[in-house]
Amino acid sequence: MEGGGAPARADARRNRALVLQAARSAFEEQGLGVPLGEIARRAGVGAGTVYRHFPSKEALFRAAIVERIELFTDTARDLVDVEDPGGVFFRFLSSVVRLASRNKALCDALEAAGAGRFEPSPGVGKDFDDALEALLIRAQQAGEVRKDVGITDLRALLVGCLAMERAGRGPESEGGAEGRMTALVCDALRTRSAVTKLPTGGVKSNETRCEVCGAAVAAARTGRPARYCGGACRQKAHRARGRARRADAGPVRA
Repeated sequence: MEGGGAPARADARRNRALVLQAARSAFEEQGLGVPLGEIARRAGVGAGTVYRHFPSKEALFRAAIVERIELFTDTARDLVDVEDPGGVFFRFLSSVVRLASRNKALCDALEAAGAGRFEPSPGVGKDFDDALEALLIRAQQAGEVRKDVGITDLRALLVGCLAMERAGRGPESEGGAEGRMTALVCDALRTRSAVTKLPTGGVKSNETRCEVCGAAVAAARTGRPARYCGGACRQKAHRARGRARRADAGPVRA
């Protein structure tokens, strides 16, 4: 019997890892609403195996997202002593929104935690709040963020940004650039009137960009791919080619 103990424990660890990996993927796509049966199917195990390792879907959900939230917390702690506290604060906030908005599980967890309905794991939610608040306070002390904003406000704004960014990628959206809503919220937090440069929109896989200015280029009527967005950029490219030819030719001899 003793000889069978180690293989059995190894099988159990492997099954738990398979369930957790499948849960991360399923929750990321569908959030807390994904059925446990779907997770078991993805993991290639029976529903009973899932329940042996995780007594409820909520317990599995916590295990699936806690690592990501801890990573956000560790990153914030690492940044607390970095120079440019205002820039660090806004970049971290934008980064959290960008990464979490692509993960339905994180969106659900952060929203529920902000409303006091969910705690990923004992102390994990508070640790994230404390680390985020430390970045906020440093930015406020540097005069970069309004002094009337607290961690409760910031968590509400974070959840709002997640909702707006996800809505902006929906089928009924007007095609706003990713990060646009977050940039606008960041501007509202600033003490000065400077405006964050808003994203101009992601490049589509089949979209041609101007070789001079990088703007989107409309397809030519002939069907041939256009190289420039207009006459001005075409002239700039022509002059640049002329200068390059003259440089290659070298000095003119008498």
